[in-house]
Amino acid sequence: MTVASTELVDYDEVVSRYEPVMGMEVHVELSTTTKMFCGCANHFGAEPNTNVCPVCLGLPGALPVVNAAAVESAIRIGLALNCDIAPWGRFARKNYFYPDQPKNYQISQYDEPIAVNGHLDVPLDDGTTWRVEIERAHMEEDTGKLTHLGSATGRIAGATTSLLDFNRAGVPLVEIVTRPIEGAGARAPEIARSYVTALRDLLRGLDVSDVRMDQGSMRCDANVSLKPVGAAEFGTRTETKNVNSLKSVEVAVRYEMRRQAAVLDAGGEIVQETRHFHEDGYTSAGRRKETAEDYRYFPEPDLEPVAPSDDLVERLRATIPELPWLQRNRIQQEWGISDEVMRDLVNNGVIDLVTATVAEGASSEGARALWGNFLVQKANERGVTASELAITPTQVAAVLKLVDDGKLSNKLAREVIEGVLAGEGEPEQVMTDRGLAVVRDDSVIQAAVDDALAAQPDIAEKIRGGKVQAAGAVVGAVMKATKGQADAARVRELVLAACGVAG
Repeated sequence: MTVASTELVDYDEVVSRYEPVMGMEVHVELSTTTKMFCGCANHFGAEPNTNVCPVCLGLPGALPVVNAAAVESAIRIGLALNCDIAPWGRFARKNYFYPDQPKNYQISQYDEPIAVNGHLDVPLDDGTTWRVEIERAHMEEDTGKLTHLGSATGRIAGATTSLLDFNRAGVPLVEIVTRPIEGAGARAPEIARSYVTALRDLLRGLDVSDVRMDQGSMRCDANVSLKPVGAAEFGTRTETKNVNSLKSVEVAVRYEMRRQAAVLDAGGEIVQETRHFHEDGYTSAGRRKETAEDYRYFPEPDLEPVAPSDDLVERLRATIPELPWLQRNRIQQEWGISDEVMRDLVNNGVIDLVTATVAEGASSEGARALWGNFLVQKANERGVTASELAITPTQVAAVLKLVDDGKLSNKLAREVIEGVLAGEGEPEQVMTDRGLAVVRDDSVIQAAVDDALAAQPDIAEKIRGGKVQAAGAVVGAVMKATKGQADAARVRELVLAACGVAG
């Protein structure tokens, strides 16, 4: 039976009578230079069907070769998730037909994944943690991309034309699968979101993926079932596919809990199926969910087994960084900033850039001011992330040093950054070429002060009469005349001195 959104069970009522059980499957595209089994470029945004070759198009006689960098990335992901790394394993063929799968099968790992039996301690909104058990992390290749035209939803139903782009076919994927998440109760949607958030942060910290959910390089399938409180047997699950934002993960889980409760309360049965998530907050039926037997797995005959040595695993273990949320807690205490400020830095994607700038000798205050405000604004204007801007933490630190040395004002520092972003060179070169250095010659500033006072005799008279706040207008005129290159504090001193008033 189908339940409309108006028939959903109240959420508090759901969790009072049913216990949710979740399973999260997260697909992560690796940011390797080339694809998983061929030498084609692994690059998002290329013209359709340009990053393709006989291997990723599945042409007869083309043989795959494993991407060693992708294997190392998969091992690092497994280690960061506290998994055991398998000393030996094979790829398998997962057989199914869909237009975006050119070979009619996907090379994946079935019963011999690269990493098994892990866990991730996930920070929750109230500062506590929830341990999510990881069943496995396995390697596979991505499919191509279908674009459906003519339908109101952008899905195949109602479409008049479908376009195929095989650039994504063969891109390296790691699929991370949890064990059933039980006992979450009313916090199930929050835990689902927090888990995907923590996983995204972890993968970004490992530098194995750009984890851009909006571009599909990280996609979440949320499995949800309900069972009566106190029951031992799991209910029938649904799998909401390709949820592409953190908030949507939470919304999808909450919706499915309310929808399934309505079906069960009405005496219906939950259908094991995939479901589509709609951005206005509901799910709709997709296709009946296959079982493993439906895919007719068998070992991939064209690839040798993957057998990482103990030495390789230990070398990769040494590259695992501090967990991002633990690092954030530490630096938040070191910098003495509020939760709100830290949240803004994280949400703007600049926390690592700020940290790297501080490591180059800049103050945390200066680094936060430039990355968290000015450079985020410049990134938004260009439609890119802050990390994609044509400026490095080293260069930002160099700009801040020029400010600390008194060679630039904060306003002039922004102009120098504009020059660096425009490709005009290093910060000091931009400062020199644009003539932006702070004017330190008192004779030059004094001349500008005298001119400003002469042009505003009424204001000069007010200052002489003791209204020192009126000096701001003269200071502004001097700063304009010197193109912002005078030191404002020194200008004010000279204005007051010229009017015979103590500062």
